[in-house]
Amino acid sequence: MKLVYSDQYDLNLGNHVFPSVKYRLTKEKLLREGAAKAEDFVEPGPASDADVALVHHREYIRKLKTGTLSYLEILRLEIPYSPELIHAVWLCAEGSTLAGRLALEDGAAVNIGGGFHHAFPDHGEGFCVIHDIAIAIRSLQKAKVIETAMTVDCDVHHGNGTAAIFGADPAVYTFSIHQENNYPYPKPPSNLDVNLA
Repeated sequence: MKLVYSDQYDLNLGNHVFPSVKYRLTKEKLLREGAAKAEDFVEPGPASDADVALVHHREYIRKLKTGTLSYLEILRLEIPYSPELIHAVWLCAEGSTLAGRLALEDGAAVNIGGGFHHAFPDHGEGFCVIHDIAIAIRSLQKAKVIETAMTVDCDVHHGNGTAAIFGADPAVYTFSIHQENNYPYPKPPSNLDVNLA
């Protein structure tokens, strides 16, 4: 199975609550324990702005790329803004698209980065700048290699961005299992929500 990864996923955020080092540590553990070999890893390039625009508003993309987000927009991200952050999330978005393509060819593939389920078309929040999974789905649909998709979200937090992006789209089924009394508030409905105490 192919594993999509870039060293640039790790932003070295120090003591920030979002541990981007987890991506590198995951790769190292897989190699150390023999669960993967070096040749199993594939490095993505950055997503194209055109692919990102399949999900996100062009004005939001422009602000991200030019560093012109407002103070409140940056606060909402809850992660320090930098050009390196933008490059990393564009890599993660292409990584998810590449993992989708590889899974279609080989039966399974994983992007070690990504999973940014709190990003909305016009803003990011909760450490999620752009929605890599939605970008991957829309990119694969545009390429006509898939028609339908299902997202299975097992994070402790509800995938509010995912539910908002795909809520009116019958071609994408959204499933979220999450802690009920936790961020985000409100929680837009997924096709199936399992709320745990």
